[in-house]
Amino acid sequence: MLDQTFVELSRWQFAATAMYHFLFVPLTLGLSWILFIMESCYVMTKNEVYRDMTKFWGKLFGINFALGVTTGLTMEFEFGTNWSYYSHYVGDVFGAPLAIEGLMAFFLESTFIGLFFLGWDKLTKRQHLMVTFFTALGSNLSALWILVANGWMQNPVGSEFSPETMRMEMTNFFDVVLNPVAQVKFVHTVAAGYVTAAMFVMGISAFYLLKGRDVGFAKRSIAIACGFGLAASLSVIVLGDESGYELGDVQKVKLAAIEAEYETEPAPAAFTAFGFPNDETMETDYAIKIPYALGLIATRSIDKEVTGIKDLMKQHETRIRSGMIAYGELQKIRSGDKSADVMAKFEKHKVDLGYGLLLKLYTPNVTDATEEQIALAVKDTIPAVAPLFWSFRVMVALGFAMLFLFAATFYFTAKRTIEQQRWLLKALLWSIPMPWIACEMGWFVAEYGRQPWAIGEILPTSLATSTLTTGDLIFSLVGFITFYTFLLCVEMYLMFKFARKGPASLHTGKYFGETTAPAAE
Repeated sequence: MLDQTFVELSRWQFAATAMYHFLFVPLTLGLSWILFIMESCYVMTKNEVYRDMTKFWGKLFGINFALGVTTGLTMEFEFGTNWSYYSHYVGDVFGAPLAIEGLMAFFLESTFIGLFFLGWDKLTKRQHLMVTFFTALGSNLSALWILVANGWMQNPVGSEFSPETMRMEMTNFFDVVLNPVAQVKFVHTVAAGYVTAAMFVMGISAFYLLKGRDVGFAKRSIAIACGFGLAASLSVIVLGDESGYELGDVQKVKLAAIEAEYETEPAPAAFTAFGFPNDETMETDYAIKIPYALGLIATRSIDKEVTGIKDLMKQHETRIRSGMIAYGELQKIRSGDKSADVMAKFEKHKVDLGYGLLLKLYTPNVTDATEEQIALAVKDTIPAVAPLFWSFRVMVALGFAMLFLFAATFYFTAKRTIEQQRWLLKALLWSIPMPWIACEMGWFVAEYGRQPWAIGEILPTSLATSTLTTGDLIFSLVGFITFYTFLLCVEMYLMFKFARKGPASLHTGKYFGETTAPAAE
């Protein structure tokens, strides 16, 4: 039997490094495009304030980028150190998009970010603008390939298990790249990054307006950020709806857990807006439902039901029993019996092999699992509902709150009265952490909701780990958390330091009203 404590420690370590890393990623994704917009304004208007906006926000972008790279590199090594069987089992498929990300996107981004900082005096305006464009393109291409890899973990298309190699093998590269889950995740994630960067720029600019300093600079920064952020926040909401549809199609367990739907919801399916999920009684206490809403989100219709957790568990029991047969036939193949009957029987049941492997947590001999062990494996196929239910609702609530802030800021900016709305400026300043919280909640929903699978319905997380000791994991977990917390403190210190200095630190003058500072060197 597998050591569940060891598995949980492995999960905690990867979760900690991933969530720390994603504190840096969304700002990089969005701020790179805001820099491009600002520099485009400089090239078109020749107004030096836009150049200074690009340089000032670029300085904060550079700090964030450097620390994001530092935290991100560790994660790729962890696939080999902490998840070696995962790497062996799915490396042929999973490794391809990660390799392309390094060769195509990361090198592009890293090269042009150097030119961005060092090329102001060596390149023409238009040449430097193209450098900024390729910096932004590179950062977003990195996200694309990483999310293609992650999307395959959620919905493993374009591949199949080979009994000859005992590994997953790619059958169609384009199916992997065009995986609908991956594409929805990409556009939703990068749009969330755009929202994050826009809120960051607006919040710091609001601080300058509250202090009555660098007013012209701050108003221009807010004008660009609020328009960019309003469009991005609307995109996040629309794409979030698309994500719900994909969940209803390929990740029914995650959808049911997010919505705390223990019973199959007949058409037209209602959305549970509020309630208290109870996994013991398998009911949602004090549920408040919105008629029709879940059906429209999950099925794009009002005449299709949404399968509940209880019925999904019945389906999973059937698949576990089928997986036991597939495992038994696989053992015969491994022992040299490749007769037509054995191969045909394995092909019939191999789609459920992953479900059979869930029993490895309780018995080394899957084919002889007891009814009690099968029942435990069935229970494992459903993640805890309450954390997913509340995390999703926190994310959605924050998303609509940010939409309101962007819309209000856009309105008052258009009326040229933004500096008079002190209530809004204070709200923008204190709302800077809001998109980060929403992003972390979103990733929690995506990854915790996938459990118990490392690769959806193919490889259980409990089988994906390396052969380390519990002591190794505790030591490395404490070390990573300590080191990453130090890096986060460094980031916060540098961000506060340069944000407090403000754009006036670029020159001896200051921006007040609609005046501009002397030209940059």
